[in-house]
Amino acid sequence: MTTATEKLLSRIRELQDELDAEITRRSKAFRYRLENGRVVFEAEVRRAHRDLRVRLLTFLRYTRPMVVITAPVIYSLIIPFVLLDIFVTLYQWICFPVYGIDRVKRADFIRLDRQHLAYLNGLQKLNCVYCGYGNGVIGYVQEVAGRTEAYWCPIKHASRIGAHHAYYAQFVDYGDAEGFEAGLMASRQKITQAGLSGIKAD
Repeated sequence: MTTATEKLLSRIRELQDELDAEITRRSKAFRYRLENGRVVFEAEVRRAHRDLRVRLLTFLRYTRPMVVITAPVIYSLIIPFVLLDIFVTLYQWICFPVYGIDRVKRADFIRLDRQHLAYLNGLQKLNCVYCGYGNGVIGYVQEVAGRTEAYWCPIKHASRIGAHHAYYAQFVDYGDAEGFEAGLMASRQKITQAGLSGIKAD
């Protein structure tokens, strides 16, 4: 019997498929394609993009002083991002096989492709690489943490939380003592290699 939660999750997956289809449709409108994972624009479009690029000196001339002052603080976060990336990657490579949890494919979350846009100047490209990496690491870590939580403690919180990972909706309800053991086993089944057979490790 399909539960209300399963129906909602099915609808979320349908909406994600619709979003992916819309992105594909818009890629055709902006005249680019993917070749071996790399974005390729039509030559005419690329020339038009270069013409629209704001030159670096012009860009810097109109940059507010406070932006320059705060930039080192923003970019200093690269250190914890890289350390987090390394430690979480080591964690899942060492620990996940022990429990049969399928490893998260890092490349599914960290995408560095905006620097290929010809209408961005060098500094804008650097900013985009940084944001793509930082947000990608956060998404990657959330997925690793989500699978960990689904294996060890798949219990919903008593009150609403701001954001949650993909597995949270299927966790056991808070206070459901009788359903906990069965829910724990079901959750573990979903995130182990048997339950995630369609997802390959990095």
